[in-house]
Amino acid sequence: MEKLDVMDASGEAVSWIVRNQDILLGYAVNLVAAVVIIIIGGIAARMISGVLNNLMLGRNIDATVAQFLSVLIRHAIIAFTLIAALGRVGVQTASVIAVLGAAGLAVGLALQGSLSNLAAGILLVMFRPFRAGEYADLGGVAGTVQNVHIFSTTMRTLDGKIVVIPNGKIIAGEIVNFSREPERRNEFIISVSYDADIDRVKQVLTDIVMSEERVLKNREITVRLNELGESSMNFVVRVWSRRDDLQSVYWDVLERIKREFDSEGISFPYPQMDIHLVRSGKQAESVTHNSRSVSSRQ
Repeated sequence: MEKLDVMDASGEAVSWIVRNQDILLGYAVNLVAAVVIIIIGGIAARMISGVLNNLMLGRNIDATVAQFLSVLIRHAIIAFTLIAALGRVGVQTASVIAVLGAAGLAVGLALQGSLSNLAAGILLVMFRPFRAGEYADLGGVAGTVQNVHIFSTTMRTLDGKIVVIPNGKIIAGEIVNFSREPERRNEFIISVSYDADIDRVKQVLTDIVMSEERVLKNREITVRLNELGESSMNFVVRVWSRRDDLQSVYWDVLERIKREFDSEGISFPYPQMDIHLVRSGKQAESVTHNSRSVSSRQ
């Protein structure tokens, strides 16, 4: 009896397979196709991410940023590959995409600040308003850029402090890059007294800047009377120099102006206060009375 039952069950299974062989064949083909899609997608994700990583490193993009973006692209390709494989085997991908979208929205709301820094980091990498090694003012902090990470940027200030600034704050504020242009301009405001001769002052200032070798003579040089102040005449001096010589030119020219003005007798105005003591009438009478008493006693 048991042998008959087993033979009957086997026969029913074989007959069911024969009746549904087209459906089973279709499922098998779809399953094999899904596996092939996953394999090809994994290989393509690895190759594309590797190529993009090498391209970004070749353009001197920070290694951390390049690795992060390449991994992000690889996972995105794998996610689309899995969705395509599920659709191949008959799974309704619309519901899967809706679930992933809802999960992404929840994660985005929870990590709003971090995602804004992430987006800002991507924009900084794309547009590159500054690079590592450049001196810049980012969000009100001036210093040399050390590293541009995906969420923050590290800077070293002139006094040796390390400052980490969120990328979102950098994008929201002004970015001033002091190192991008090879030539920079110095500006001096020189105040002299009203007793000074205007033409003589202009001549002395012109001689000083023209004798400075680091001042670029092919760029515009300005020496003009800029303002008549309350207690001084203010001259403006504008000269161009190489970026690396900017600060030293400023210091040296300023020292020479002081020495040359001293030798030429051109004075600099400085704040001063005149105090006048005036005695009242009662005080004057008291002083006179005291002096008479002293005289009578003598």
